[in-house]
Amino acid sequence: MMVAAAVAVGGLAAAQVQTPPPWAYPVAPPGTPRPTGGPQIVHLPGSSAAFTLSQVRDRFSVADWYPGDHPKMPDFVMHGHKSEIPACGYCHLPNGEGRPENASLAGQPADYIVEQVAAMREGRRHSSVPQMGPPASMLALAKHTNDSEVKIAADYFSGLHYHQWIRVVEAEMVPKTAPDGTGMLNAMPDSTKDKIGDRIIEVPEDAALTDLRDPRSGFVAYVPKGSVARGKKLVDSGAGAQPCAACHGADFRGLAGTPALAGRSPSYLVRQMYDIQHGSRSGPAVEPMKPEVARLKLADMVAIAAYLSSHQP
Repeated sequence: MMVAAAVAVGGLAAAQVQTPPPWAYPVAPPGTPRPTGGPQIVHLPGSSAAFTLSQVRDRFSVADWYPGDHPKMPDFVMHGHKSEIPACGYCHLPNGEGRPENASLAGQPADYIVEQVAAMREGRRHSSVPQMGPPASMLALAKHTNDSEVKIAADYFSGLHYHQWIRVVEAEMVPKTAPDGTGMLNAMPDSTKDKIGDRIIEVPEDAALTDLRDPRSGFVAYVPKGSVARGKKLVDSGAGAQPCAACHGADFRGLAGTPALAGRSPSYLVRQMYDIQHGSRSGPAVEPMKPEVARLKLADMVAIAAYLSSHQP
């Protein structure tokens, strides 16, 4: 399940971003291995649970490392349906925090979550890069859900509190990365560096813990120098359109049926801006956003996402 990001118009040049930025839509080369299971018993710090690698990788039975961190998961969130629908808590995690390749659902309006799944079912929401695995998987499974199941999941995730999960760091040089088999970027093991340019490089704080789907081990998002301050100007001014706060609240934690933006994945926010700008999303919930993003350049999207993600959720 995915939740939209909304932003203010940059009011700069009318030129649109013509090519989806690969750092926001990681697609691994053919043959890239995916995490595999096995009988090895694994543990996480601060958890009394023990799972095999196969249990950690089981998309139909969530390895719940810290059950005391959240209410009891409904069966649909915990297991999905063996035939067609993986567990919602597998991709979005039991605490709803999500990861850069998908949506953070914790604390988002239940009605909005329901509407977005409906948009996927009806062909009103898809990805600008169909090859990116997680959005493609969500689109496929959304078509097999029913209204009752979606409501169960939406009510659960909307009732959770979203915690600080992403550390935003301004930098000129960033780790060199490569897409892994799950739809994320991972830092290369040789510790080489790249110039950041007009990019956001979002990677796990601890790749080994993230690989075990640790819901307490978050992410660091490297953003260009000065982008947070520049993003604040764009978000606050609207430059001829509505400032973000008009719909998403002064603290960017959402209002009524609009999603919260504060502290959410900046890679995800950029994807939503790009998808709306380029027609990959449509429908009543998206129409107000079209003029807001119509004139944004990629650098504007990066700055806006950096600023919003730097906020306390």
